[in-house]
Order: sequence, then structure tokens, then C-alpha cells
Amino acid sequence: MIADEKTTLATRDGVSIEARLALPRSSAGGVVICHPHPLYGGDMDNPVVVRVGEVCRELGLATLRFNFRGVGASTGSHGHGRDERHDLAAALAHLASLLPSGAPVGLAGYSFGATVVASLATDPADAPPVAAVALIAPPLAMTGDAPLIALAKTGTPLLIAAGDHDEYCPLPALQALGRAMAGAEIKIIEGANHFFFGKLYPLGQVMAAWARVLEARQSGRSRGAG
Repeated sequence: MIADEKTTLATRDGVSIEARLALPRSSAGGVVICHPHPLYGGDMDNPVVVRVGEVCRELGLATLRFNFRGVGASTGSHGHGRDERHDLAAALAHLASLLPSGAPVGLAGYSFGATVVASLATDPADAPPVAAVALIAPPLAMTGDAPLIALAKTGTPLLIAAGDHDEYCPLPALQALGRAMAGAEIKIIEGANHFFFGKLYPLGQVMAAWARVLEARQSGRSRGAG
């Protein structure tokens, strides 16, 4: 499995973003991965973020994880989820530019990162097209479900994964969201809390199944090109 390497991105509002990129030579698809809340220790080296990257790369997908503004070596300051859209847009555009034209690119976000992903993915004018979205433990207790319901209306293939002991994504709220979002795939990981302590393996299985959708699109595109 190819390792990721350091790179730097530039946002349209002048912020420098620290990132890690893995780009297999044969890859025709990729995933951008967003980390949890910066004000509570979240960064691109979070175990959930790293695990998602690993399972995607095992399938031959390119991956790009990065530190939101104000985290690690990224410049700027925390933007309460609004300015972070610029960070994600820069990451998405950069990864798309490195892949063949029209290659499928997915977005995966964990906790705070899930809210940023949902916000950007509902506004396609702000970023290149997205082939699939995965929201891991979206903090419904803090943000509500309106942004996610709006995302479901875009028609983008959508996975929402969370544990049944999640303090910030309560199971009743997640189940109600699933009933309100026809077409979204809801995966509940037994015994997992918001941080997936001891549950990274089952989370990785769920994310690998999601990533295979991109892998299949990548393979179909390669056959079509031939």
C-alpha cells in the first residue's frame, strides 16, 4: 500500500493548508478526508481519519487528508465551519486536478469534518462534482439534521455511519434521520462511541464497502477508456 506524503494547498482566501497525499500511479479515483473539531484536538492524524485513508488506499484509491486552517502547520484561524469550506474546496480541487478528467472523487468527513463535507456538498457551485459522500458520526446533537437532509436531496450517494453509543450522534436521532432521508445508507456500529475506541476495525469494514463504490466507478471508467 502506497504511503501518503506531505503537500501544501492554497485556498482561495489565501490560507496555506498542510496536507498528506497518496497518489497511486494507476489510480483513477480518490477520496478527500476531513478531521474532527479543531478546538477539541481534531487533526488529520486522528485515528479515524487515518483508518479511512488506509482502507481507501488498500483499494487503490488516491487519498488526501489535511489540517483545517489554524491546525498544525496550516495558517489562518478557526472559521466555525464556514471558512473551512474553503479548505475542503481547495483539497477537493487539488485531488481532482491530479486524477484523470472525470475520475470519481468522494468526500469523507468525521464529526466536525462531516458537517463541513455536508455543507460543501450541498453547494456544487463551490467545488468540483462529488461522486459519493460518507459522513462519520455527524454531531446531530449539536448541529441538528437540516444540513444532512439537504444533502440527501442532491442525489449524491450517501453513507452515514455512527456507533450505537455515540454521545454526539444519538441513536434515536440517527434513526429518525434515516427515516427522513430516503436513499441514504445508514450504518450503525455496535458498541462504538463517538471516538470509535476499540471499533476502528468494524468502522474500516463499513468504509471499505463505501469506497468500493468509487473503486467500481474507477474500474468501469478504466475499461471504458480502453
